[in-house]
Amino acid sequence: MDFSSVYNIHEKTIFEAVAAAAPRYPAIADDADLLADVACVALNRMPPHYIRHSADLAFFSTEKERQATRRNVDESVDFAFGYVQARHVMAARR
Repeated sequence: MDFSSVYNIHEKTIFEAVAAAAPRYPAIADDADLLADVACVALNRMPPHYIRHSADLAFFSTEKERQATRRNVDESVDFAFGYVQARHVMAARR
């Protein structure tokens, strides 16, 4: 069995949103490990949604659902940056 075509639709969107938001968080923007942590936290806040082809998403999603997903991505990424930044600051104080 080959499941390599199965992926979570939110991955690419979250990765792009993290890259776009990173300049607003200079304390962690240049640390690839922390940015990966941000992506993980954000993805874990999103409901899982797996597909095999990106055309599936366009065909089976309404405009309202796409807008709600975009808001959820933005909120998840903002939360994740705040969370990771706070943990990073706390760890630096130890």
